[in-house]
Amino acid sequence: MLTRNCLSLLLWVLFDGGLLTPLHPQQQQTLEAEPKENVPVPGRRSSAQRVKRGWVWNQFFVLEEYMGSEPQYVGKLHSDLDKGVGTVKYTLSGDGAGTVFTIDETTGDIHAIRSLDREEKPFYTLRAQAVDVDTKKPLEPESEFIIKVQDINDNEPKFLDGPYVASVPEMSPVGVIRTALPNMDREVKEQYQVLIQAKDMGGQLGGLAGTTTVNITLTDVNDNPPRFPKSIFHLKVPESSHVGSAIGRIRAVDPDFGKNAEIEYNIVPGDGGNLFDITTDENTQEGVIKLKKPLDFETKKAYTFKVEASNLHLDHRFHSVGPFKDTATVKINVLDMDEPPVFSKPMYTMEVYEDTPVGTIIGAVTAQDLDAASSSVRYFIDWKSDVDSYFTIDATEGTIATNELLDRESTAQYNFSIIASKVSNPLLTSKVNVIINVLDVNEFPPEISVPYETSVCENAKPGQVIQTVTAADKDLSPAGQRFSFRLSAEASNKPNFTVHDYRNNTAGIETRRNGYSRRQQELYFLPVVIEDSSYPVQSSTNTMTIRVCRCDSDGTILSCNVEAIFLPVGLSTGALIAILLCIVILLVIVVLYVALRRQKKKDTLMTSKEDIRDNVIHYDDEGGGEEDTQAFDIGALRNPKVIEDNKIRRDIKPDTLRFPRQRPPVEDNTDIRDFINQRLQENDVDPTAPPYDSLATYAYEGNGSVAESLSSIDSLTTEADQDYDYLSDWGPRFKILADMFGEEESYNPDKVT
Repeated sequence: MLTRNCLSLLLWVLFDGGLLTPLHPQQQQTLEAEPKENVPVPGRRSSAQRVKRGWVWNQFFVLEEYMGSEPQYVGKLHSDLDKGVGTVKYTLSGDGAGTVFTIDETTGDIHAIRSLDREEKPFYTLRAQAVDVDTKKPLEPESEFIIKVQDINDNEPKFLDGPYVASVPEMSPVGVIRTALPNMDREVKEQYQVLIQAKDMGGQLGGLAGTTTVNITLTDVNDNPPRFPKSIFHLKVPESSHVGSAIGRIRAVDPDFGKNAEIEYNIVPGDGGNLFDITTDENTQEGVIKLKKPLDFETKKAYTFKVEASNLHLDHRFHSVGPFKDTATVKINVLDMDEPPVFSKPMYTMEVYEDTPVGTIIGAVTAQDLDAASSSVRYFIDWKSDVDSYFTIDATEGTIATNELLDRESTAQYNFSIIASKVSNPLLTSKVNVIINVLDVNEFPPEISVPYETSVCENAKPGQVIQTVTAADKDLSPAGQRFSFRLSAEASNKPNFTVHDYRNNTAGIETRRNGYSRRQQELYFLPVVIEDSSYPVQSSTNTMTIRVCRCDSDGTILSCNVEAIFLPVGLSTGALIAILLCIVILLVIVVLYVALRRQKKKDTLMTSKEDIRDNVIHYDDEGGGEEDTQAFDIGALRNPKVIEDNKIRRDIKPDTLRFPRQRPPVEDNTDIRDFINQRLQENDVDPTAPPYDSLATYAYEGNGSVAESLSSIDSLTTEADQDYDYLSDWGPRFKILADMFGEEESYNPDKVT
């Protein structure tokens, strides 16, 4: 590098000094400066002449990864205006100026002050300028130059994506990756690791090298057939195993992998092939043996058959190895189990006539224990299927009998279950369905189907059919059931209508008269007798209503209502409606008048002042105390003889006049309580007393009060017999009352009426 730089410097001196003149100036090495018009330069031509560039240098190079102790010399800058007297200053700017590259301001020498890496930055672009030291003005325009970093072999080859993974089918022929061993078998060794080295400089001495690892996997091919590890498989299966359940597993081994190891199992036709089936478990590649039909130890105790295992995906390249399948023998021993009883039929169907007497046997079920140690069987009805207990079953014999009277019209079929259990093990049970069809008994007579009412025109002719009737029977009509129609005996002699039996379970109602009149008779009632052909014969009499209607000449009904009868009189429909409204209004007025009269008379009786009880109930005027003798005559209570004259009840209107009963006379001094008790007892034992007696409260105040009773009912006969001196002892609040009643001489009780 140093030699190259010295040679560059020598060439520059030769060209710049004029010692050498290049035959073909190179643009990248010699650049001409722009002419300087205003800057006088000694020793140069005038500004009008073309001026050669003031300073020239070559493209510089620097070695990467320089490890010397001194800064690495790059090159030298020199201006022709520099006379070597220190008047010119060199400056450097651009990429890495001051940090990577430095320049001697006086001599123009450029050095690299640190190690460079071409892989990080291959070149640097810088700018150089010559400046007058005194004036600080540029002597030449600024120019660019490039410093390139020369590459050295400092990086070894690298594998970018290592380690690498590759796969090669086993038994592969020679290819891109060459195998060192023939017939490499995945089942022997699956993984291989190869180390690969790469060298630069064409593998010459001094070159660098890089390594990587390649992991090679041998992929599987179907080069191995399945093989059973043993030739005979023994299985034990209980006879109670359910159909479709798995009873055992066998397995053939295939060393291949993935789909090449998928195995299909098949039963070779032969003994037991129709009782068993085999499928492949996709997860374990095992053969799962399943039961196709139920087993019975008492019938057959052992089965033997062969199973074949083969690959699903074959590779034609390995057919020469041999058949890709294997065969093994399976022996199944049936184990005896304690089984429930077995019914002789899967379902029982029985028939019974309705209204059959209770306790009649209608059929039986049979179940047996087929085990070697046969046990007795007990029967009972599943109560969940026969909630109403219409039937019973004999626990030992299995006979079914009726427990209730059956009605086919209510329930035509019964469906329930019979359970049979072993006496030796009651937990072992079996169930069977029993269907009982209730047969019909002819118990209901036939009846006329709708309609029961028809009409006939006033202008009808004899023999005219006015209605076709059919019959219906609640019983289950057997095939070929026939119904017959006729008039009842009492209607056969009337010359109005007749019944014509068409003998196809229908009949026609025919007229026997020439015309009918609504005014004479609007409705006719025709009794029709219907009989069935079942046994016993049932018959019924059905009354049809025939209404006479007004029709036109074609037989079209015009009117059948009641008002049409009055139309010939001359009254219109509006007139009839007005008459009916008037009648209704008069009836309402009469009802209201009678109701008001009764209410008024009742009020008059209830307010009568002669009734002692009503006086007590309606008394709502505040009187003047004991001195007020006009508000109420208390003598009536004190002297009961006053009310002996009138014994008739005044609170209601009597239906008939009853004479008063003779009561014993009441003495003047009779206590009012005794009087009330006496009257109460009389009313209680009186059989003629009406039940509408109102509630009467017979109150009596006892002697519990300190002041005793203040009621006039319990007072003495005269005021003079009472002593009011104790009122003075009650305090100031009763002073006025004591003064009022204390003056006995000013009070004359004889004047009280």
